[in-house]
Amino acid sequence: MEKIYDVIILGAGAAGLSAGIYTSRGKLDTLILSEGVTGGQMVLTHEIANYPGVEMIKGYELADIMKRQAKSFGCTLRANVKIVDYRLTEKIKEVELEDGRIFRARTVILAPGGKPRSLNIPGEKEFEGRGISYCATCDADFFRDKKLIVVGGGNSALEEAVTLTHFASHVTIVHQFDHFQAFAHAVEEASFNPKISFIMGSELRAYEGNGTLQKVQIEHLKTGERTHLATDGVFVFIGYMPNTAPFKGLVGMNERGEILVDETMKTDLPGVFAAGDCVAKRYRQVTTAVSDGTIAALSAAEYIRTEQR
Repeated sequence: MEKIYDVIILGAGAAGLSAGIYTSRGKLDTLILSEGVTGGQMVLTHEIANYPGVEMIKGYELADIMKRQAKSFGCTLRANVKIVDYRLTEKIKEVELEDGRIFRARTVILAPGGKPRSLNIPGEKEFEGRGISYCATCDADFFRDKKLIVVGGGNSALEEAVTLTHFASHVTIVHQFDHFQAFAHAVEEASFNPKISFIMGSELRAYEGNGTLQKVQIEHLKTGERTHLATDGVFVFIGYMPNTAPFKGLVGMNERGEILVDETMKTDLPGVFAAGDCVAKRYRQVTTAVSDGTIAALSAAEYIRTEQR
């Protein structure tokens, strides 16, 4: 007789692992499938200092703790698999791997995560986590009294630049256009902040340093002139990319490719839930992903109980 799981969780980041902890702790037969490494974006975070109850922890260490918790409750986890097909519309959902294996479940929780948009310029991989960041809330405290650069011109860039001034000695905003896309109040707040300056109509062309980031190369787009600017860190806020391409056309999404859910993390497909950085929401933190995963797990459990009545 073919095995049917109660829950298949697609993704093993903070949301997926949290969901797995709750469903397996609740005696639901749970399988986590991840196309990447276990831990998702957490693994790329050098230190997490704002997780409640934990003073300081490496991202990969927190991911490992969550993985061990889920496994201790009976959750099965398979990482670095290649998924080729999702069949989610029927009562019993199916996920097919590249090697031909098919896994079936009564419910599915989509938790593929996402990633910040990067500049894709020289030095990016070398200095990620060594001066390059994509999260002011996560990393601002590591740059006290430092000179920083913020890349971007939307609401997130300007709001995060203002946040960074509570820590940094100075923040320079570099934006490719000669105007901002942010709301007027965000532009005004940044413009009147004495610790913020602006380089408009320009783009970063390279990150440079020795072990840690020390300077960036900037090109003025109209003249083509390139200059160097010394800095202790660069925060990039040019958008976010949810890893939802495989689910396009399967579940409801907004124009940014973020999955639409209600307050119970339910999608528009019965028995399919979503959680974490892949869903449409304002804030993306480890704690918000954990919350989403918890809610999705409890909702999946309730769905199964209802279906069995």
